[in-house]
Amino acid sequence: MAWFLGLGITGVVLLALSLVFDGVLEGAFGGALDGLLEGWLSLPVIAGFTAMTGFAGTIALGTGWTGPAGAAGAGAVAGVGAGWLTYRFSRALMRDRTAVTPRTDDLLGTSGKVVTAIPADGFGEVLLRLAGQPLKCAARSAEPVARGTEVWVEAVPTGTSVVVRPVDR
Repeated sequence: MAWFLGLGITGVVLLALSLVFDGVLEGAFGGALDGLLEGWLSLPVIAGFTAMTGFAGTIALGTGWTGPAGAAGAGAVAGVGAGWLTYRFSRALMRDRTAVTPRTDDLLGTSGKVVTAIPADGFGEVLLRLAGQPLKCAARSAEPVARGTEVWVEAVPTGTSVVVRPVDR
């Protein structure tokens, strides 16, 4: 029983190490197995298999319904199941994508307020919203624009500057 318990504890330690050294085992073979196992040879999958094999073998031996060979078989079956579930959960998490990252071109056509007056053919500052977050940009305009005026973004020449025009209401 001590062997099975040791195997289970080793699996839990491997699982904890997989949080720190994620991806090390996949890169250990220098790309030789790329596409062959596709996630099956990952530290979390191996740790899940090892831990479940050990703990299921311990339970099987502890209940007394089988000997060491039967406990090893039961542990292996439970380990394969745990490895498969770990693989499926990790694949599902890897496919989960976040929303598209906003780009500066997304500012085109948005409205904002002037926070520092814009002189004719000079720079001022405007406060815009990009993906719901406030963004302060340097701004140019063909005509002078007073502080507090609502403006529209006509062009985005750089990531930190915009060309604006006042909103006519």
